[in-house]
Amino acid sequence: MTENHERAGADRGAAEQPRHPPAFAPDSLVLNRKLPLWYQVSQSLRASILGRPQDASARLPTEEQLATHYGVSVLTMRQALKELETEGLISRHRRRGTFIEPRARRVSPVRLLGSVDAIVAQQSGEATTVLGHGPIPLPGDLAEYFPDCDEVTCYRRLRRDGQEDEPTNWAENAVRPDVAARIDVADLERWPMTKVLRDVVGVRISRITDTVEARLADPVTAELLQVPLLSPILHYTGVTYDEEGRVVDVARIRYRGDRFSFSVTVEAH
Repeated sequence: MTENHERAGADRGAAEQPRHPPAFAPDSLVLNRKLPLWYQVSQSLRASILGRPQDASARLPTEEQLATHYGVSVLTMRQALKELETEGLISRHRRRGTFIEPRARRVSPVRLLGSVDAIVAQQSGEATTVLGHGPIPLPGDLAEYFPDCDEVTCYRRLRRDGQEDEPTNWAENAVRPDVAARIDVADLERWPMTKVLRDVVGVRISRITDTVEARLADPVTAELLQVPLLSPILHYTGVTYDEEGRVVDVARIRYRGDRFSFSVTVEAH
């Protein structure tokens, strides 16, 4: 066999080797000791699962490996995994391991418990289309949030269910111009605005205030979400503050009422 034949055979052998999907790698998490650890871990892991690459492995690391990654006890990790299993996001099999379910539960809870990672998790895992973006004169109803601005940069995005390609919610974000200047619009098709602000732009978020109320679908919402006019929706408003106390983003998201429920957890301690 000639050298060229040997090289060609080696190349074919390398090409025929089975390709293994990349290992699942959860995001990092800075724990807030004022909130339940299991809750923070479950929300961070939920965001990692929903935002994972399409070709990532469906198998999660072991309880011990995840506990080490997050810096919590195995007992805390087990409680976090139980939460995700109850939600239908993962399944656990003795001796085989923990696996991401191909489809999450149809009705997703809008949860509020004071965690930025919970906000990221809530907004992750759906196909996002940027409908438009650009500077606009400061709307009168946002003047209280941006008293030093004459205009804001508005981003309009539509999210679809990754499995069924069905519209689930649409969002309008009003962002401070100096912050918006550092946003790459392509990132908003990959990640939620909160993650882009915190992890890409580098905004040091101090808090986010949330309001959820019941409303009826207006003509724009009805068309975008493909629901009847005046059908019930959940209207979410999230105001994001930086460490200087400035509002950097006001998010207004309209969720389909038949796809989302509202959930608040109150801790006794």
